[in-house]
Amino acid sequence: MSYLEDYYNSYNEEGRLLSRHGQVEYLTTMKYIHAYLSGMEDPAVLEIGAGTGRYSVALAKEGFRVTAVELVPRNLELLKAKLDGSEPITALQGNALDLSFLPDAAFSLTMLLGPMYHLYTEEDKLKALSEAVRVTRPGGIILVAYCMNEPTVIQYVFGMNHLHEVLEGCMLTPDWHCVSDPKEIFELVRTEDIAALDAQFPLERLKLVATDGATNYKREFIDEMDDETFEKWLEYHFAVCERQDLIGASHHTLDILRKNG
Repeated sequence: MSYLEDYYNSYNEEGRLLSRHGQVEYLTTMKYIHAYLSGMEDPAVLEIGAGTGRYSVALAKEGFRVTAVELVPRNLELLKAKLDGSEPITALQGNALDLSFLPDAAFSLTMLLGPMYHLYTEEDKLKALSEAVRVTRPGGIILVAYCMNEPTVIQYVFGMNHLHEVLEGCMLTPDWHCVSDPKEIFELVRTEDIAALDAQFPLERLKLVATDGATNYKREFIDEMDDETFEKWLEYHFAVCERQDLIGASHHTLDILRKNG
């Protein structure tokens, strides 16, 4: 079993997105998904790395035609268990690095909301993005999620007192970029890393969004908010989530791209 499968077999990702602090990332991502789908006529949606279907199943239940591709068998089982058979969704096992079972230019909106968290080489990142571009129609939208570097340095390295551990493990570059491999589970990037990947393809960036912003720095505080205060937190978050001076401090970002041609 791979490190990734072992992680998702034991970690409740669904519970994270359902927690109050996790809802910020989910609601922000769905806000932008809906914004772009609203301008499309009968869109075909693809989610690569669909996990347990938090996004794919929700969109299918809204009536959108969805293809969900997931690598981890347990996640795919959990996704399918949420369906009653009436949803216009096709759920397939597959790898973000090889979508050869899907045709070129077939999808209006392609979501890559998890795989970039777990790809550790530039070659693999470029391959995953290349496949997403290939299966997206010209003029279509591609949404790519990333985990960012600085929150881990601030919260894990310093906040949780792991400095000596990561230094001894040579897990930081001289400019404080975290070094990851499969056993670390998550790959961490900076905004310039994302821009460098985008530059390799015929893509136009529409937005780069902080999907959780400051939320995860104060997760216990967020989880204890009453409904009225939480609504105000969301209002604040939505007002600042596109501010580029704050992007690198967000735990998660969403790169919104249009395929040229």
